[in-house]
Amino acid sequence: MLKAFYSSATGMRAQELLIDNTANNLANVNTTGFKKKHINFADLIYDTSKAPGAAAANGQLKPIGLQIGSGVRAVGTTSIFSQGSPQETGIDTHMAIEGDGFFKVTKDDLPAYTRDGSFVTNEQGQIVNSDGYLLDPQVAIPVDATDISISSSGVISYRIAGVSTTGPSIQLARFANPAGLQNLGSNLYAETAASGPETLGIPGTAGFGQLRQRFVEGSNVEVVSELVSLITAQRAYEVNSRAIRAGDEMLSSASDLVR
Repeated sequence: MLKAFYSSATGMRAQELLIDNTANNLANVNTTGFKKKHINFADLIYDTSKAPGAAAANGQLKPIGLQIGSGVRAVGTTSIFSQGSPQETGIDTHMAIEGDGFFKVTKDDLPAYTRDGSFVTNEQGQIVNSDGYLLDPQVAIPVDATDISISSSGVISYRIAGVSTTGPSIQLARFANPAGLQNLGSNLYAETAASGPETLGIPGTAGFGQLRQRFVEGSNVEVVSELVSLITAQRAYEVNSRAIRAGDEMLSSASDLVR
């Protein structure tokens, strides 16, 4: 009887984590380049009274066994890197990635990666993100440049004093397992052993996504799906609490038998 208490408690904790994750997804529904997270669960160890395939009294093998589980645990969170909807901003240095890849920036002298293409230029004309981190490789646009254009392959061109000039190109980074990247906050990711090393390349080639100037990529959070997940988690939490209440009532009934 007490096993039901602990099993239901793990279920309630799992649903709390699911609600926390869903709330975070909904909170970032308007965050540029945000990728929704999915929680993976696994059942806990089983109390095996009779193993499947054990020998029966008649010499036959038992087709089933007697196993009672101990509840559930959260295994991890998976980032879903599906494409977010493009949102037009009209700003020359804003870029959206259509396909695979990440922008690489330098954060505290270390590489970081992002799908947030809302870049601007600093006082030196260098392209930086909203926190001031430099795009890597560094790209600078002269402050007196006009008619700035960024091609789908990342080539920057502009005009200075009426003369057309082609500037440096923008590169993207890819990973064998992007779900293994570590979330740093501020729309940034860090490379890990699980993600594998970065592969740099030209946008639009070798599986890299193309760039779309004057757009940014919106969040891929689907509000309706998250609300359904929220309702499901709430109902599952209630059912687990009822299982604890039912176990308590059964223990109470058993204790009343001796009175």
